[in-house]
Amino acid sequence: MKKIGFIDYYLDEWHANNYPAWIKEANEQLGEDFDLCFAWGEKASPQGGTSGEWCKKYGVNVCESIEEVCEKSDYLFILAPSDPEKHLLYAEKALAYKKPTYIDKTFAPDLDEAKKIFALGEKYSVPFFSTSALRYCAELDDIIGSRSALVTGGGRSIEEYCVHQIEILVTALKAKPQRVKTERQGENQYVVSVECEGGRTGSFIYSNSLPFAVCAEKEGADCYKQINSDYFARLIKEILRFFVSGKPPFDGEQTLWVMAIREKALEGVLKPGVWLDINV
Repeated sequence: MKKIGFIDYYLDEWHANNYPAWIKEANEQLGEDFDLCFAWGEKASPQGGTSGEWCKKYGVNVCESIEEVCEKSDYLFILAPSDPEKHLLYAEKALAYKKPTYIDKTFAPDLDEAKKIFALGEKYSVPFFSTSALRYCAELDDIIGSRSALVTGGGRSIEEYCVHQIEILVTALKAKPQRVKTERQGENQYVVSVECEGGRTGSFIYSNSLPFAVCAEKEGADCYKQINSDYFARLIKEILRFFVSGKPPFDGEQTLWVMAIREKALEGVLKPGVWLDINV
């Protein structure tokens, strides 16, 4: 049995509540024997659910510390998907155990902390990766390497949810970003433009209730797709494949690109209409 451990700010949250079933499903499809065995949450959930209660519900052994999870597990998930400011602290402890680790979105609150996590990975020579699940939507499969792309999407806030659209842009364009401009419409609507090396360009439109969709130009053809595929299940399969191989599924530089775009896009909320250069 390959033992997985969860590390979270609080365990009773959407990702931790849904990942166990997808892990079981991916096991069956891949013919693997991963099992979620251990979990630790720093505090009770906003709804009051404790780590012990969550572990009892999902048949997982509750741990008293991050160290205990890391010692007992073969592979690690650092979750806290709504609290990226926790990721560096957790990574400082977890990556020292040199076990393959997945770090949930949003990878870090800013580019500086993102670079610090990568430095930890290098220090301990431990494989890890991070992504939004939207990188694995099936709709992206045939538009990777596009000359330009336009993405729509929404969520509770641009701070938490813009990572999904940026991940789609970076995956579709596969080009290093150079500068970003944010324009605001109304109270909670934003248009963010990105210029990349090689003349590739992208934009994303954020509004709370917008569905995820992508329109890309590749080899002179325009292609629009609403995103309806089971991207979370595809992500979990990719994580398990990574645990087996020990090789991240894509270059970590792309994660730094995502973080750099996000940082400048949010800075642009306070500087609307101004192009902000990226240094990554």
